[in-house]
Amino acid sequence: MRDARTRELGATPQGAGSLDAFLQRFRATLVMLRGAGTGSEFSLDRARVVVGRGDSARLRFDDDAMSREHAAFEFADQGFRVRDLASRNGTLLNGATIEVAELKHGDRIQLGEHVFQFVLEELRRNPRTWELPLDPDDSDA
Repeated sequence: MRDARTRELGATPQGAGSLDAFLQRFRATLVMLRGAGTGSEFSLDRARVVVGRGDSARLRFDDDAMSREHAAFEFADQGFRVRDLASRNGTLLNGATIEVAELKHGDRIQLGEHVFQFVLEELRRNPRTWELPLDPDDSDA
């Protein structure tokens, strides 16, 4: 897919598809746009995060329109996807009902009465620097 938010990647270096390698380069979060706790941010820092209202969900919400295990956010290849877990009311991605879909920055996901936005930020890396002692023979005096 080519748009302002994606880029085509060449060959994948060994290990580049791992979650650890991904998390070294990116920060993936869900920001709640609607629901109790609007404005809250939830990190996607595991290979699978289940969202629902039941005790077995990693992210639990008091929402009668949400199933006990409503949807899962899964790391796959080089990014995250959302998978509906046969929920009663379905999972909407940008207004369309989905079973499973790859996520891109800015996508909106509705689970029950809650709406989240997927945020993907590339982490800034400081360049490697070294401090070298001055050579006493190299003085500008």
